[in-house]
Amino acid sequence: MAKTDATQADPSATPSRARVDRAVFGTAAVLSCVFLVYGALAGESFNKTGGEILSWITGHFNWLFVLASAGFVLFSAVLAFTRYGNIKLGPDDSKPEFSTFSWVSMMFATGMGIGLMFWGVAEPLTHLNTPPLGLAQPGTEAAAHLAMEYTFFHWGFHPWAMYAVIGLTIAYFAYRKGYGNLISGTLTPLIGDKARGPAGKTIDTVAILATLFGSATSLGLGALQITGGLAHVFGIETGGNKWLAVAVIAFLTVCFVVSAVSGIDRGIQWLSNANAIAAGALVLFLFVVGPTVFILGVFTESLGGYLTHLPAMSFRTGAMGGGDWLAAWTIFYWAWWISWTPFVGMFIARISKGRTIRQFVVYVIAIPSLVSFVWFSILGGAAFDLQLNKGVDMPARLEAGVEAALFNTLSDFPLPTVTVSLAIFLVAIFFVTGADSASIVMGMLSQNGHEEPSRWLVVFWGVSTGAVAAVLLLSGKDPQAGLTALQTGVIIVAAPFLLILIAMCVSLWKSLRHEPFNATLPPKMRRHMERDIEEVVTRIADTGAIPIAKGERAQGVQDPSSGAKP
Repeated sequence: MAKTDATQADPSATPSRARVDRAVFGTAAVLSCVFLVYGALAGESFNKTGGEILSWITGHFNWLFVLASAGFVLFSAVLAFTRYGNIKLGPDDSKPEFSTFSWVSMMFATGMGIGLMFWGVAEPLTHLNTPPLGLAQPGTEAAAHLAMEYTFFHWGFHPWAMYAVIGLTIAYFAYRKGYGNLISGTLTPLIGDKARGPAGKTIDTVAILATLFGSATSLGLGALQITGGLAHVFGIETGGNKWLAVAVIAFLTVCFVVSAVSGIDRGIQWLSNANAIAAGALVLFLFVVGPTVFILGVFTESLGGYLTHLPAMSFRTGAMGGGDWLAAWTIFYWAWWISWTPFVGMFIARISKGRTIRQFVVYVIAIPSLVSFVWFSILGGAAFDLQLNKGVDMPARLEAGVEAALFNTLSDFPLPTVTVSLAIFLVAIFFVTGADSASIVMGMLSQNGHEEPSRWLVVFWGVSTGAVAAVLLLSGKDPQAGLTALQTGVIIVAAPFLLILIAMCVSLWKSLRHEPFNATLPPKMRRHMERDIEEVVTRIADTGAIPIAKGERAQGVQDPSSGAKP
């Protein structure tokens, strides 16, 4: 039987060699150099100007970030739990390219892996000692509840819903409609051929810049965390050692470029699986040797509190008070996650061909969120136990450096050398996995969405990521100043993507409304329908007559193929 939708993409139709989009690649390369030079030579001015712009954005448009982020969660739920959830991201007979375990591991490592390592202990502890919105006294039971609930909020359904809507939209239009694996292609139903013109190229160029600078920021912060971990393992003072951090950046850059060049089905998939196993081993060990019962209680109470207060937290803007805290944490997080959506969304789309919309939404939002909840409950719960029940001065440890919070916590449990070494390995491997994915995505954006971009493009963007991180780390007295300025710049550049995400949702909904009815049926029902229709067509071809159901014959209607008279 013919395919249910004539516009479904044929993967075999993808050209074996695609040309580099000189406008997108050249513009992105030049602008990245301009930003880099400005940040390196005028770091203080860059930081001050960027901070003022960011404060204006988060102060005047906090309501938009809040409404949009909540809207993405609701929109994803509608797609998953209606008949549209049965639609395949590709032709109706397409199959997934990767196993479910590898698929989830790759999306998780790309989307949040290194962030969970950096903030796994630091964020819950920070909220415990400076409670969100001033709603509790520091270091109290009430503060502990608030701390975990807001940590879950910042790393749960909302950020993954942002990744889901952009990844789902790209995958749908790329593999089912054949519009290309580009962010600009998703807007074709709204703006038509303009998606291939200057407007579309501008969108893809901004996506490259957001990906480049976002990855460079994570690389620099990851390098600082690794040097802090080395101090614990070898007992040496590495704080402020820029050249050691640069050496770490150089090593990691070589690793992720090699991994990216080897392709998704080899390097990235293998590293993501290794990430999942190593991270699972670390938290399982801490769960067993740590305060097991306390951690179980923290997870249960925090999950219940998060789900109970989710509606209120989702729509809080600080108009009645607490606006400064919300701007510094929640709104900043939403803006930061949105700045990562071009890269993470494109990569998740690339590895999700052949999945249904329902599978995509459930596995991209629910599973990673649950893993994040478990992760923060174990790491944050262990740190809470040290402060609340063991009397350890955890606030003083936080003041010593956020990047060392994880290692300081692990040091209070058995086998600290082994666990800290494993944590350093995880920071490195999580970043390598994310950065090689970013290099491939930037190559795809530079080459008209080609799934297998040229190796020289992947190498170019990979080396550029390492160079940006190293230069900004070396500029200025404070190693984190340049990286913080770059992080601010990323959010400012990518802030317009909030409007693009909203437009993508509208474009996706418009296209889904035109899907054939049988494409929205459950797979088993659709197969039965297709089989029955084929049988009817075969009988018509053989007998030249339309077969009539038995129920109709019972009411006096004869089957013409029987030759009997009524």
